[in-house]
Amino acid sequence: MENIRYAEELVREFLVFRGFTSTLQSYESELSTEIGRNFQVDKILDLVFSEYVAKYQLDRLVGLFTFFKQCFTSPADTELFSTLVKLELSVLRYYVINALKSGRQDKVVEFFGERGNYLMQKREDWLAWFAIPYIKNPSFDPQFHVYFSKEWLDTLVLSFRNFLSGIFSDTRIPALLRISTEKNTIKSLKNDIKQLNNKLAELQASLEAKEDEISQLRRSYNGAGYGNKKLLVTCTDGVPLEQEMSENREESSSSSSMIQGVDSRSSSSVKSSNIGKKFHESSEISHTEDEQVLVTEEDFPEVKVDFQETFLGHNSSISQCRFSASGSNIASSSIDGTVRIWTYDSSTPSSKNATIYCGAEVSALSWECRSDRLLLIGTANGGIKAWNADAKRVVCDLNTSRDFPSILDLKCSPVEPVFVSAAASRRHGSSIFERTGFANLTVWHMKTWKPLTVLPLGEDPPAITSLCFNHNGKILAASATDGMIHMFDMSAGLQITGWPAHDSPVSSVLFGPAETSIFSLGSDGKIFEWSLHNQGQILWSRDCSRFCNPESFNKRMHEIALDSNGKRLLVTSGLVRAPIYQVQGHESGLRTLPHSSSITSVDWHPTLPMYITGSADHSVRVTSIL
Repeated sequence: MENIRYAEELVREFLVFRGFTSTLQSYESELSTEIGRNFQVDKILDLVFSEYVAKYQLDRLVGLFTFFKQCFTSPADTELFSTLVKLELSVLRYYVINALKSGRQDKVVEFFGERGNYLMQKREDWLAWFAIPYIKNPSFDPQFHVYFSKEWLDTLVLSFRNFLSGIFSDTRIPALLRISTEKNTIKSLKNDIKQLNNKLAELQASLEAKEDEISQLRRSYNGAGYGNKKLLVTCTDGVPLEQEMSENREESSSSSSMIQGVDSRSSSSVKSSNIGKKFHESSEISHTEDEQVLVTEEDFPEVKVDFQETFLGHNSSISQCRFSASGSNIASSSIDGTVRIWTYDSSTPSSKNATIYCGAEVSALSWECRSDRLLLIGTANGGIKAWNADAKRVVCDLNTSRDFPSILDLKCSPVEPVFVSAAASRRHGSSIFERTGFANLTVWHMKTWKPLTVLPLGEDPPAITSLCFNHNGKILAASATDGMIHMFDMSAGLQITGWPAHDSPVSSVLFGPAETSIFSLGSDGKIFEWSLHNQGQILWSRDCSRFCNPESFNKRMHEIALDSNGKRLLVTSGLVRAPIYQVQGHESGLRTLPHSSSITSVDWHPTLPMYITGSADHSVRVTSIL
């Protein structure tokens, strides 16, 4: 009932805002009566047959049936949805018959002109009716004679009455009131956008001024030859410059300690001692090379932007944002349980744009890899929804086992109609990793929407945080909270290998462009590129702990995204900017344009030099770079 009261308040707000005082008075009067507290089937029937049909209000009639159709979005409602479609067919036919009886031939022609494209989709039901405006006496025609009889109309009204009585006794319509209403008016939303853009411009100007000041101080510091003397300057994000400049001087000692940590972890966590030895040796080589690179993230130049679009359709922090398989559409979610499907390109049809309300925090999004048709949505309460972007409806609503109520990641196979869900049990803890318990990996079929198999992880395995398929879907990589990376053979449904990647939980994993390597991001802020030919060998590494600091992992997991060429690696950030590391080539990296808060999700366009960033400031940005 609170959803109905909330909707009532929105109606009051709208009527007051538009100045419809007489309508508001009538609205308040009807609400005060008992008859206004329940759905009135007779009033709806009178609205349809005495108002919309009798007064030829076709758009309102079609809009009412569209509203009813939104009530039936789950597979269990298929029969009710089919019945509603048949009733709509009969009511539209009565609309035509009523116009003919009243001598309004123009309304009949107008009906077929406006609804012709829709009606042609149901050729078997409407093909013969396209000729009815040109039949001299259609009431005598055998095809249409029955529709002019009083018995047929009485049967239609009775069927419609029984249908409405049945669905209004259910809870679908009250629940739909929450789905179909928005909290803010268009005018206030435009004002919010204007204010946010002004604030963003001010912040960007301030950031540029501070960055210039820091660069001048750094040049003065280096030119004066202070050596190991300390120069205390605070950056725009509050990090002392002393700390930033000391990072490179400490890199050598930290590399040594890391090697020792990796060596001890290898001996305790890896089943094969040879794997641990290779890992230790490759770490020494990699870090020896990295010590020669003294460029910090603060020295990264800002990306050169071709264009940038900002989406402000969310009301809370962004949890996920993903390009579709073609890159034409974007799905973004927020922690309030809302998913928005939208397009950044005004030339792209917006027919798939939609808002989906999930009722729980959205923790995972995954588009079907072979088309832009299906979007999988995972929630923190164990729910998995499959949204059909063409039909704009939920085609499947699954639930994981009660033992594993938290969905941490979802990934669709690039070849087969299957997807894998990484779920975890819950426990108490201060960080997101401490709040995840044991793991479960389930393979689901995307046509029957039933589980095919559960991938083996051993007894009481630590939570799986991230999943990634290779190009043909035969290999699945999974990262875990114990620092391990696991590799599965999907055809056999078995784990084929695994190795310790980090001393801390791994939050994100993805295959390299040639699939001869795999990238991982740990909660220690370290990024490694691992060779798949020489297991455990590090090919490339970076320390991005300044952006992915341990404190930021208390709220969410960080993630990485690789561009289509495999040359640039984008990382989420606890700061207003995110680093873009150059994996191949001589450049060190770039910095993104700033949001007004931390960057919580990232993704690259599948083919173009374009990336997307979601932020805790509720905004999502699409940036095309030169």
